[in-house]
Amino acid sequence: MIFTLQELEHSIAALPGLRACGDAGEIGWACTWLEACGYPGLTLLAEALADPVRDFDPRRDAMGLDLRQVSCVFLAPKIMAEVARGGRLFLRNVRHGLYLLPFTVRAGLGIGCPVDPAFAVGGERTKNPYAEKLALAEANGIAVDEAFWVRLAAQAKARSVS
Repeated sequence: MIFTLQELEHSIAALPGLRACGDAGEIGWACTWLEACGYPGLTLLAEALADPVRDFDPRRDAMGLDLRQVSCVFLAPKIMAEVARGGRLFLRNVRHGLYLLPFTVRAGLGIGCPVDPAFAVGGERTKNPYAEKLALAEANGIAVDEAFWVRLAAQAKARSVS
């Protein structure tokens, strides 16, 4: 099935289990951005929805921020707010760090390797290599496997009930 960027973003944000999340719109946007750029945003979202812990209030310490393996699917907006407040930030015990990439590009910030369980966010971003991919997705839509989408929606619903 083919989604426009806006359709996919809104469909993700409306998934059961995300609707109650204060950042559902941002999660939908980031997941769509990742998919548009060729990254497995939906796959990472499915993994994150299976996690028992989705939120906590991360606090900066002398070494940066310990994310305690809580998924960046849910923490990315809080992490970006902390970077805005206190500048460059070293992250530890990161799960699904790729979800920070759309936020750092939007904010014009550099990012270390987001698949490394420890990396930094902050500093200046000097280029946006994703603009062309986003433009193509805007023009052509994003293909999502229908069976995967049905499983994701069922998983999200099951997790929101439990």
